[in-house]
Formats: sequence, structure tokens, C-alpha cells
Amino acid sequence: MHPALQGLITIIIGVGGCVGYFYFSNQFLDRVLYPATGKNAGRNINRANQIRPWLFLAPALLALGLYLAYPVFATLWLSVTDRNAGGAFVGLANYRQMFDEPKFWEAVSNNMLWLIIVPAFSTAFGLLAAQLTDRIKWGNIAKSLIFMPMAISFVGAAVIWKLVYDTRPAGQDQIGVLNAVWLGFDGGPMSVLILKIVPALILVVFAGFLAYSVIQIARSLLRGGFSHSATPWWGLVLRAGLALVAVWLVWVSLRSVVSLATVSLPYGEPQTWLTIPFWNSILLMVVLVWIQTGFAMVILSAALRGVPEETIEAAVIDGANPFQIFFKIKVPQIMGTIVVVWTTITIVVLKVFDIVFAMTNGQWETQVLANYMYDKLFRANDWGVGSASAMIIMLLVTPILVWNVINARKEMR
Repeated sequence: MHPALQGLITIIIGVGGCVGYFYFSNQFLDRVLYPATGKNAGRNINRANQIRPWLFLAPALLALGLYLAYPVFATLWLSVTDRNAGGAFVGLANYRQMFDEPKFWEAVSNNMLWLIIVPAFSTAFGLLAAQLTDRIKWGNIAKSLIFMPMAISFVGAAVIWKLVYDTRPAGQDQIGVLNAVWLGFDGGPMSVLILKIVPALILVVFAGFLAYSVIQIARSLLRGGFSHSATPWWGLVLRAGLALVAVWLVWVSLRSVVSLATVSLPYGEPQTWLTIPFWNSILLMVVLVWIQTGFAMVILSAALRGVPEETIEAAVIDGANPFQIFFKIKVPQIMGTIVVVWTTITIVVLKVFDIVFAMTNGQWETQVLANYMYDKLFRANDWGVGSASAMIIMLLVTPILVWNVINARKEMR
């Protein structure tokens, strides 16, 4: 059978099956099970209305149970058994083996780096694009161009950026844009300015922002945050954890500034960018930031349009400048949307696989958890450790999903 015809038949059967299920289930409920006739008509109508939502939700619940709940429990069971020993129960042996592997901790540290950088830059660039494109005449065209990467698959985007980072031997024409730009530097004043001073300033500003955040968190805790009944204990623990991560990032940033000042850059030589540890992970993150910025821009643009004009007009009358209006009037009013965008991108980051698989396959210290899981399951055929790593990913994603659900319910109230 021709694939196009097969697809058409599948669509017809699928849509027809859904329509038929809802129609005939309604008929059975209203005419056979609880008919709206006789002396019990009122009671039957009420009972039918109580059952009807569950009747409509039944296919979705069945699909979720079959394709989501069952795989979770099956993966959990595989993570505590040995498939090569006939499915014998081995307890936490697979987890201990996974924790003993340096590649796993490399994947965890890289995922942490992805979690810190990608959601922050994607949300920041999306917010900046949303604000600026609403102020220009050709803003809709600009939004379309920025959103366009969202229409590209992760593998397609990885192939495009792999060409950007491509390296040819010295003496040949470089088709990689990054190497073509790199070879334009010769160690003169512009090279020092662009490759050392500017990145060092960015790192210093980043470290200063993080240090300010740590100070604010510390002040809130020292002012009696632990005894404040309105703040749940997990919120305090989360703040303390974020503060520790921020302190670590401040140390990493300042150490990187020192490294930039002392490093001797190989000017005039084409670089194999994807094989340079640490920086290759940053270059992979650029691809996901490029993709997710469009998503953040669209959501945040809608949120900015929903900011009441009265608050902006009042700020203008009070003499606020554009920066004050943006950071003190607009951003606080859309903070809920910013958090949703941030957490949504965070979930994408935790599951990132395609970009790493297509560009480096986890080599040169770029391993991430999803790629580690794939290697264990389908290359090493180690279903126990692979399933254990899948459970780790699920455990990392679950709190963020719960957080999103709680915030959505708060906004609905």
C-alpha cells in the first residue's frame, strides 16, 4: 500500500473512530443507561451529566496510562533487575554501577551547565526580542524570522550549526563561519578587545549579578525567612540551593576571567571547535538557545501586550524612563509568564538529546543524561543502567512539572 494512502486511511479511521466513540457513547448514556424519561428523568439527567466528563476523558486516560504510566513502572522495574540474568531482582546495583561511572557524572555536570545557561539566555533574549519587535513597524516580520528556528527539527538545526562550526585544514578555504571569523584575528588590539576584554567584562557582570542575587537571598533568610509561616520549607530549601549554585557560578566566572587574561590564543590557526572541552558544550547550547528564543518571544510578547496601559501611563507621568518602565512596571506584571517560559525550556533542556547526538555524540566531554541513557540502552545493551538513568531524568523533570501545575492553578484562582 502506498504510504500516502496508508496515512489517509489512518487519519480517516482515527478521526472517524473518535467521532463515533463520542456520538455512540452519548447515545448509550442518554438513551439506554440513564434515559431522560419517566418519573426518574431528573435524577437520570444529573447522573448522566456526572458520568459524561469521565466518559469523554476515558480515551485520554487510557492512552496516558498505556503510553506514559505503564512505561514509567516498566522502566522502574528494569532499573532494579538484571535483564541478562533473566530479569532477576538486583536492588540498587544498577544505580550503584551508574554512580561509579565518570561518564554519568560528566553528563550530570553538563546537564547542570545546560540548565543554568540555556533557559536564562533563551528567556532573556526572548523577552528582549518581544519588547523590541513591538516597537518597530516591521516587528511582525522580525518575529517571524526569530520564530523560524522553532519550525526546524533539533537534528536539522544541529546539522546547520555543525556547518557553522566546520573546520578545514590550514591553508584551505574555511566553509565554517566561525573559523572564517576566527582567522580574521591576528593578535592585534582588536583581537585582545573582542576575544579577551569583552568576554571578561561579560563574565564580571554575570558574576556581579549572581553575587547580588546571593546577597538578596541571604538577607531574606537572615530576616527570619526560616520562621516565616507563609513560606513553605521546600521554598526555603530551594532558595538556599539556588544560592549555593550561584556562589559556585561566581567562582567559576571569576576563575574564567583569570584564564582569559592568561591564556595564549592560537591566532591564525583553524580550530576544531567541537573538540575543545567546556567551550564545545557552550557551542552546543547556542543551538538550543537559537531554537527556544522564538518560543520565549511569542509567549512573552503576548504577556507584554496584556500589561494594562494605565500602569504604563502612570509611570510616564511620574517621570519614569523606558528602562524603569520595563524593569519595574512590565517585568513584575508578567513574572508568572516568565517563570512558565523558564520552566518549560528547563524541561526541554533536561531531555536534550538530538543536538548532542548529531553534533558530538557525547564525545570530548559533552555527554548529557539523555545521550548517556541512549548509549547504555542501545549501544552497550545495558538495560539496567540505561533504565536507571531514565529514572534520574524523570525525577529531575517531575518537580518542574509539579511546579508548573501549581502555578497554573494559582493563576486560575
